[in-house]
Amino acid sequence: MHNYIFYGIEANALEVKKFTEHLLRANLKAEEAGNKKTPVCIWGTHGIGKTELVQAIAAEMGLQFAYIAPAQFEEMGDLIGMPAIVGENTVFRAPDWVPKTNGPGLLLIDDVNRADDRILRGIMQLLQNYELVSWQLPKGWQIVLTANPDGGDYSVTPMDDAMLTRMMHITMRFEAKTWALWAEGAGVDPRGINFVLTYPEVAQGKRTTPRSLVQFFESIREVKSLRDELPLVQMLAASCLDEATVAAFVAYVQQNLSELIAPETIYKAKDFRREVYSSIKSTVQQDIFRVDIMATICTRLINHLTINDLKLSPPEIKNIQEFIKMDFLPNDLRLSLLQDLVQLPNATMKMVMADAEISLMLLKKM
Repeated sequence: MHNYIFYGIEANALEVKKFTEHLLRANLKAEEAGNKKTPVCIWGTHGIGKTELVQAIAAEMGLQFAYIAPAQFEEMGDLIGMPAIVGENTVFRAPDWVPKTNGPGLLLIDDVNRADDRILRGIMQLLQNYELVSWQLPKGWQIVLTANPDGGDYSVTPMDDAMLTRMMHITMRFEAKTWALWAEGAGVDPRGINFVLTYPEVAQGKRTTPRSLVQFFESIREVKSLRDELPLVQMLAASCLDEATVAAFVAYVQQNLSELIAPETIYKAKDFRREVYSSIKSTVQQDIFRVDIMATICTRLINHLTINDLKLSPPEIKNIQEFIKMDFLPNDLRLSLLQDLVQLPNATMKMVMADAEISLMLLKKM
């Protein structure tokens, strides 16, 4: 264990997204009022998805996007540009990475504290005034930075208080349910999503990160039967994951947990009792009741319903109602499922709650 140093409150990806979007909107209003904008710095361990999150925020908000990785800068000229004579004065021409058109736009300074000390000190003016020497960022552009924690085994340059106080900070932590919601929408192999939800404790390590897990899940996408191709699957896993994660995934495949029932099967079943109830019951009622597997199935169903704007037919609504009322579903999972369903924006989900028995269940738990 390392004594990592982070800044700002720890939050999951959705909370970090909300925080960042709020500050970006606030900065635009501040600029319109003639006030200074404040950069945002997102801290977190490697491979957790900081860069991808910032790119997604820019795309969703309709912002132009520019990217630099200052660890790649060899000379100060890479940061501030090259000198040129204009009249009797020496000025610095903006380097190629500087945006040329007005925003709104977002400049991502990725892994900022992996730059050496000279570059890091040179960035301070950019963070304070959105300008360097002779040039400025165009109107409407904002700065978001990402950083790895200090105080551990990362090769980073410490930031002093003068630099830290030029930014607002938040730390991004991994949360399996939040990651699974993203993965569902990104089309990650469902067997991989089930694995992370079932074994969230092995989803982070030195080599195992959300990024390396996605790489692995992409490599097995064309493997139809993981169990039949287990030696190949194990080699692929070992190429990018920690030993503990590899062992957990092998056990997961050997126990047939990779083939958990799909969300679509639950609500599209023609015979719920045979296709869904019996299948789930035989999976979770082993020597001990597998609450973790049941929770994974519930989370996958909610994530699927959240991402897809479904117009469910009456039989499909009935199937979801029957799923909620399964007699072996633990009450705490049932309550969590009901609370998640109530919050779904899809109007057809309200019809699920129209069942008198389900409504009573929810009222008793409130």
